[in-house]
Amino acid sequence: MANTYYLHPKDPQPERLGRIVQALRAGAVLLYPTDTTYAIGCDLLHKGAIERVQRIKRLSNDKPLTFLCPSLSNVATYARVGDDAYRLMRHLLPGPYTFLLPATRALPKLVLDPKRRTTGIRVPDHPLCQALLAGLGNPLISTSARSADGSEIRYEYELFEALAPVVDGIVELDPPAQDGLLLTQVSTVIDLSGEQPVVVRRGLGWERAATFLQRAGYAPEPA
Repeated sequence: MANTYYLHPKDPQPERLGRIVQALRAGAVLLYPTDTTYAIGCDLLHKGAIERVQRIKRLSNDKPLTFLCPSLSNVATYARVGDDAYRLMRHLLPGPYTFLLPATRALPKLVLDPKRRTTGIRVPDHPLCQALLAGLGNPLISTSARSADGSEIRYEYELFEALAPVVDGIVELDPPAQDGLLLTQVSTVIDLSGEQPVVVRRGLGWERAATFLQRAGYAPEPA
């Protein structure tokens, strides 16, 4: 059964945060809140933990996983970022955006799209995510959490009960956001691996991204 960690959403308690970081370094799989919805994640550099996340999500090894970085400066370690892509990302980050980028050799193969050699990267605007990243010192895998049987979930406690048997830790916000209602919003996904940006999915922050893309001379319609 998973350990539960109660953390303040804006000022997480250092001692509790330290216990979570220690568990992540040892290979724990965590259910934690982001600036979009709850995510299942682990240390990007722990192969065994990544394989567990894939099994929980029922992903094949050729299905790429998204991960979180603390800032744009960290992204360049794991992905190649051209000048135009950098300007767009600098304007939008941190925020609810996932950018698809060509991967560097520093990235584990388990999180790559093997056909395109690309990866999905986020820089979240969420104090708790940033605190976890700062403590861990590595990026965090971040894949949206859903019930194993695909049933509809409205409240956070329902998600916790559904995933407690398969994860090692659950981060609960104290006090909870939205009166315990589960946030199910998604990030806006922008493919920056080609000659020009391509919007793959509209999500949170779409309007802001569209405005910037239009001003830069790109058509911001989804592919």
